[in-house]
Amino acid sequence: MAPGRKRAVPIRKWPAAERPRERLLRDGPTGLTDGDLLAILCRTGRPGSSALALARQLLARFGSLRGLDAAPAEALREIPGLGPAKIAQIKSAFEVGRRAQSEAKRPRGAATSSRAVYAFLRLLLRDRPREAFLVLLLNRRHAILDVCTVSEGSLAESPVYPREVLGAAQRGHAAALILAHNHPSGHPAPSPEDEAVTAELVAAGRLLQIPVLDHLIVGEAEYFSFADAGLIARYNAAFDRAWPRRG
Repeated sequence: MAPGRKRAVPIRKWPAAERPRERLLRDGPTGLTDGDLLAILCRTGRPGSSALALARQLLARFGSLRGLDAAPAEALREIPGLGPAKIAQIKSAFEVGRRAQSEAKRPRGAATSSRAVYAFLRLLLRDRPREAFLVLLLNRRHAILDVCTVSEGSLAESPVYPREVLGAAQRGHAAALILAHNHPSGHPAPSPEDEAVTAELVAAGRLLQIPVLDHLIVGEAEYFSFADAGLIARYNAAFDRAWPRRG
């Protein structure tokens, strides 16, 4: 067989000892290359090309696993042999890995440190090509109960409405909230829209007695905390002035 000929042969016809799936089951996943692991996800290639060849093509096109993870589904559809089922399998695998990693970083006990919350959120939001707005639902001790995605896209493209955020809080029986979203640019400085939305959500939370404790903007290597910057306290003070307590 000529060099490179094996790439055109379906993996199922390879010797069992050389097939990525059988090697993983026999020896574990650590000895497999990135291409081998992707080939297992792809399962099949296209006519005249194996799943491993397709996997290597994906890595060459997007540069790395991280680049493939960040690529939108529209870009993956441009790859011959990559249909909806394969795209869904690849995206699902990355998301499962991301969630497994984030579980290890989830703050134990009360989520009182913005740095600890950022370490948890960064794994969920890193490399997303579009903005995603998350709500962390907290119990009375401020431990994380759940994480809800309420919007994807910039605030201009996909506004965040208080009814969506507070509705998620009520359905999840949350006693308090932490808001979070990413800036795909990598720079976490808040925009005027970020500040306006946060002030509105703080006020809405006060009305329903579900306080917003913080809003974190996640960048590439840093974050911005509205609480640490004193903005949450400022918005609460503005609410108190607008709605003074009687008695």
